[in-house]
Amino acid sequence: MQIKILHTADWHLGKRLQEASRLEEQKLVLEEITAIADAEAVDLVLIAGDIFDGFNPSHEAIELLYRTLRKLSKNGQRPIVAISGNHDSTQFIEAPDPLAREMGIFFYSRYDSIIPTGKLDSGIEVVASDKGFVSLKLPQWDFPVRILLAPYANEVSLRTYLGEGDRENELRNVLKDKWTALADQYCDPSGLNLFVGHFFFVKEGSKPEQEPESERPILHVGGTQALYTSNIPHQIQYAALGHLHRYHATSKSPIPVVYSSSPLAYSFSEAGQEKQVVLIQGEPGKPVSYRPIPLKQGRKLERKKFSELTTAVQWLEENPYCFVELTYETDNSIDAATRKSILQAHDGIINLIPQIKNLGEETDNQLQVEDLEKDMTSLFNMYYKSEKGQLPNEELMSVFKEILSQDNKI
Repeated sequence: MQIKILHTADWHLGKRLQEASRLEEQKLVLEEITAIADAEAVDLVLIAGDIFDGFNPSHEAIELLYRTLRKLSKNGQRPIVAISGNHDSTQFIEAPDPLAREMGIFFYSRYDSIIPTGKLDSGIEVVASDKGFVSLKLPQWDFPVRILLAPYANEVSLRTYLGEGDRENELRNVLKDKWTALADQYCDPSGLNLFVGHFFFVKEGSKPEQEPESERPILHVGGTQALYTSNIPHQIQYAALGHLHRYHATSKSPIPVVYSSSPLAYSFSEAGQEKQVVLIQGEPGKPVSYRPIPLKQGRKLERKKFSELTTAVQWLEENPYCFVELTYETDNSIDAATRKSILQAHDGIINLIPQIKNLGEETDNQLQVEDLEKDMTSLFNMYYKSEKGQLPNEELMSVFKEILSQDNKI
């Protein structure tokens, strides 16, 4: 028989879609994930970062996490390993660890942390640990599960604990060396060897996956945009990743390097995506098998375009349980009566975007739906040019970027 492991990530508890709360949907989808874990008789759960959507989560989001983890852990019988992502506060994520650990829930967010060894009342045992590593022995299995722990590393973490330098590839090299040393020391073929991380990984030489619109892009110190799947040690049998919100395997060979997806669609760039968790089955010394399990709970996100009011209203009435970004083609602007009819037809309209027909040469300066995918600097350039007829100078752009950087630190 093979051990069963559930891989999930990017819960973003407390996340809103503009003014719309997603908390009730998050409750439903986390109940669904727990039900899947029970139905599949899962032995261990991995949560690969971005547990919360911000550094200071609401009381409701915190309560939802703790209630979910108690059920998901089967009151301490099923261990859970959760790392922090770039949306999480490292101090906040590890704060409940001493108490949570008694229930087999292990939070990890700082590269200098070491999970204490010892046996819990449930029979779960931490048989070995190190900075960035833990080895668990579950009572129902005769082999350990070794896990390399790679939470998101911010600038402070990199400089303090990883000895980051100035060259572009320094981060890749430092992390690869750290992970290789841990794997060489602890990950022999007598145990199941896993990696759980929250980074932007690509297969070297391939085109990078686009980071989701709702994500803060991970821009590493030294200019490195992404880590390579080849940086993961060869002893690892499965790499469970978080950060990108679409389910996909960044690499399948020599090992699966997999993003599980977020449980809900959190921006309209994710419209049409099927959300998943991943069920892994494995044993020491052999390739693992894995399969995605679709999640059904939560509102879908839809991007729709209409040019007739009756058609728009009909579709909205026929599809009530979703959030909508609706583009309406019109000769001029959307008049008050049309706007009222559209908004009254559906309670989930987030954006109502007019698209003016036959603008001729003026089209070049008009904001299009696809422009909403662009970064803030590009959008500011477009706005300034449309208003002033020229691009902003370097001094103004410097001030704008400084404002953006301060906003990201809040």
